[in-house]
Amino acid sequence: MYDQLQAIEDRYEELGELLSDPEVIADTKRFMALSKEEANTRETVETYRRYKQVVQGISDAEEMLAENLDPEMTELAKEELADLKKEKEELEEKIKILLLPKDPNDDKNIIMEIRGAAGGDEAALFAGDLFNMYQRYAESQGWKVEVMDANITGIGGYKEVIMMITGDNVFSKLKYESGAHRVQRVPSTESQGRIHTSTATVVVMPEAEEVEIEIEDKDIRTDIYHASGAGGQHVNKTASAVRLTHIPTGIVVAMQDERSQLKNREKAMKVLRARVYDQMQQEARSEYDANRKSAVGTGDRSERIRTYNFPQNRVTDHRIGLTIQKLDQILSGKLDEVIDALIVYDQTSKLEELQNG
Repeated sequence: MYDQLQAIEDRYEELGELLSDPEVIADTKRFMALSKEEANTRETVETYRRYKQVVQGISDAEEMLAENLDPEMTELAKEELADLKKEKEELEEKIKILLLPKDPNDDKNIIMEIRGAAGGDEAALFAGDLFNMYQRYAESQGWKVEVMDANITGIGGYKEVIMMITGDNVFSKLKYESGAHRVQRVPSTESQGRIHTSTATVVVMPEAEEVEIEIEDKDIRTDIYHASGAGGQHVNKTASAVRLTHIPTGIVVAMQDERSQLKNREKAMKVLRARVYDQMQQEARSEYDANRKSAVGTGDRSERIRTYNFPQNRVTDHRIGLTIQKLDQILSGKLDEVIDALIVYDQTSKLEELQNG
C-alpha cells in the first residue's frame, strides 16, 4: 500500500512541475487533463503526507519516553503519543478509502430524468417536488442546472422532466438517486383526509462524451415535426421538434423545448448519447452486481429506494436502513445527510469485499 502511495506522491510532484511548464500551459487540452489528474490525487497525497508526519511524531514521542525525562515531560509525551496513535488509525482508514478503485464516471456531469409513475396527478406533483429538491441541492453545491425538456401537467406537476446538471463531481454524489421514489401524503384533492401512496422514478446518467461513445449517422433515424403545446404562432409555422431513434438499441429521444431545430437536435443527441452509454454500462454492471453481495443500487431502476412520508415528516432510504425525521429540510434541498450516508455505506461495502477477497 505504501509503495502505491509513494508512487502517487511522486506523480503528484511531477504534475506540479508539468503544470508550470510553458509548453504544457500553451496546450489547453493537455493542461486541463493534467490539472484534473492533480486535483483528483491531491487529497490522497495530503493525507499520506500527514500520515508520514504522524508516524515520525510517534517515533519521536517514543524516544522521549525512553529517555526517562522529568514527570511533566513524560506525561506530555504520553498524551501526545496517545493522540498520534489515534490519528494514525484514522488516517489509515481514510487512506484505504482513498485507494479504493474510483468509478470512472464520478467526476462527470449528469443527465437526470424524473417521471411521475403510479398515482396520476399526485405522482406528477411529487415528480415536481423531486425536481425542485434536486435543483436546490445543485444550487447548494455550486452546480448549474439546465432543463432540457419538460412535460408539465395542468395542475403544475411533471409527467417528465429532463435536466442536465454540470459541476464538480456531480455523478459521484447523485449516482445513488436512480430508482423509484415513493411518497405517502394526503393529496390536496382528498376531502376525507386519507393518505395516498404515489411514486416517481429518477434516472441518473453520466454525460457521455463523443470520444467515449461514437454513434454513427447511419444508426440514427431523425424525424422532424411541429412542436405541440405552448409557444404561440411558431408552433404552427415551424417544424422545430426533433425525434431521434437509435436503431441498434431502439432508444428514442424527442426534444421540442427550443424554437430552433438545430438546438433541439443538439439536446436530443446529448440525451441519446447518455442513454446509449448508460445502457451499455447497465449491461456490463448487471453481471458484476450479480456477484456482488451488497450494491447500493446504481443498478435496478425499478427498485424502490426511498419513501417520503409527509404525516411523520420522515424520509427512509430502504437500501441502507436510514430514517431521518427531516422531510421538510430534505425536500428543500438539504440532501447531504442522505448522500453522505450512501457514500459511506458503499465505500464500506467495497472495503469489506476487498478484505474478504
